[in-house]
Amino acid sequence: MTERLQIGTGPETIRVLKAALVNGLLPDTYVSAGSLVHMEAVSGGLTAAADEDSPLPVAASVVTPAGLAGLLAEHAYVYRAKSRKSDTGDPEMYEEEVTPPRDILSSVLAGKTWPGVPPLRGIIGAPVLRRDGTLLQQPGYDPATGLYLASKVALPPVPDQPTPEQVAEARHFLLGRFLRDFPWASAADRANYVALLATPILRHFTRSLTPFALIDATMPSSGKTILTAGPGMLYGQRVMTWAYSDDELRKSITAVLAEQVGVVIWDNLAEGSVIDSAVLAQLVTSGVWSDRQLGASRNIATVNDRLWMATGNNLQVGGDMASRTVRVHLDPDMPRPELRDQSGFGIPHLDQWITDPANQLTVLWHLLVLVLDWTRQGAPRVSGLSMRQFTPWAQALGGFLAHHGIDGFLTNAADVREIDEDETRWRAFLTTWHDRHGGRAMTAADLRRDAEPMQLGSDVNDPWDGQFITTHNGRLPNPLQLGRMLTGQAGRWRGEHVIRAGTNDRGRAVYWVEPHQG
Repeated sequence: MTERLQIGTGPETIRVLKAALVNGLLPDTYVSAGSLVHMEAVSGGLTAAADEDSPLPVAASVVTPAGLAGLLAEHAYVYRAKSRKSDTGDPEMYEEEVTPPRDILSSVLAGKTWPGVPPLRGIIGAPVLRRDGTLLQQPGYDPATGLYLASKVALPPVPDQPTPEQVAEARHFLLGRFLRDFPWASAADRANYVALLATPILRHFTRSLTPFALIDATMPSSGKTILTAGPGMLYGQRVMTWAYSDDELRKSITAVLAEQVGVVIWDNLAEGSVIDSAVLAQLVTSGVWSDRQLGASRNIATVNDRLWMATGNNLQVGGDMASRTVRVHLDPDMPRPELRDQSGFGIPHLDQWITDPANQLTVLWHLLVLVLDWTRQGAPRVSGLSMRQFTPWAQALGGFLAHHGIDGFLTNAADVREIDEDETRWRAFLTTWHDRHGGRAMTAADLRRDAEPMQLGSDVNDPWDGQFITTHNGRLPNPLQLGRMLTGQAGRWRGEHVIRAGTNDRGRAVYWVEPHQG
């Protein structure tokens, strides 16, 4: 039954409408960051390809004055009592349905306090584990978590205690069919991927940050995009072009955090690209992302609850990203991977198969069965794993994988360091420096002069054989730049060597290299 709201003067109308909203007048209306938001279905959704955006089927729209006018017209009868002369000449009361003026609606929405209105903490595209270990799988709003489940696929109820037969079938499907035919470079790459696939389900349960996911291959057409489509199709994905400047990267991150997707994918980076971004390093180690709102002068803060991924061929990482990255590497070891005979594959033409909602349901169902079997056993963790800010994630996912006999998780961490361009450059620089000068203390100017090419007849000889450290644009630094670079690296071990810093008897900064003793 449509609720009747009688309004009058401006102040009275504001009080009546505010009270009605607080008392639940509008269905699917919540409060987020102090603003009323309304959940609404998104029309026009189409089945997406594996490398295309796949948004969630609902969106939380901030209620604007115009939006509130429309919602009131849909869910309430708003009227004023008016009088007019009857045929007898006596006053006669009647009701006139009205739309409150825009300034009144703006005043109603201006406040930040909405007592009684349930808080919306996020929109998810697939079931997740609550912090108490129970599974949030009923579509719609969940009061216990403040999350709204807008399933990408209609999922039948998953049993709290899967049978041994269901668990065995789930393992066989995921490992023996779905993931069987990818050219994993090692067992670690498959284990890491399964961990990433389950991460959005376990994020709220583990209460942890999630590392950056790098999915790369030695050759095109190895299956990278299909792997990102796994979580992307299940949880909602946004596919973006990589921004090669930190300023543009920051803008794109802020913009995509306003969208309702669970996975963000930078797809198909240029071959050999180096992912070395202070902005990205900050993103994956921040539970809340804060930045200036695009087109406005105020800052916004958004919960960082996404899985961030990148794909490409022979990618590298630099700076702090090596310790913040989980790598999944594919190596088909053949010239034309796309020509492989798929007749014997567990699932032929997987790139098309994964875009079918019915098949996405199958993947998600079996994954949830494995998760609930793990929690039924007390969700055992692996205490020996450590990964900086991501240790809770690593220990929980390591326990999940170990419970299901999936070996190799994070054992390719050394491989990630090997593709760390920054680490490789500094390691070579320090090794060559020590080979040339031992532990002799040198000023930055002395060291820079030592890198000058020498003329030998008609030839120019580089005494460092290309191993002297360079700036980000590939040029040799001047003494001032070099001194700053060396100071920033003092005390940091690079392979078997470390830079030490001090002052000489004239008070000038000097630097030297020490090898590891032991």
